[in-house]
Amino acid sequence: MKILLVIAGISFPIIMFYLQNKNMKFQIIFNIIAVISAITFGSIASTSIFQIITDNAVFMTAIHGIFLNLFFLITGAYLGVFIVYRLLILTMDER
Repeated sequence: MKILLVIAGISFPIIMFYLQNKNMKFQIIFNIIAVISAITFGSIASTSIFQIITDNAVFMTAIHGIFLNLFFLITGAYLGVFIVYRLLILTMDER
């Protein structure tokens, strides 16, 4: 499973780079998804931390419960792939 995650983390940004070079609409789509993911990721993180502080339940298990939220994991994964994709674009532009 770890190997699959590493391979996906390398291959998806390369595929995204190829697609955006083929059609510029993909670049806009990837950016829109990134904005939505960042808003969702930040909202889930902030509301979860606020709830933990409000409940005065600052324990490691309560804080790490945020990782059980599927939307948090999906948006975080997309943002990780998107950052590598943008770094790939930056690297190719600086050649």
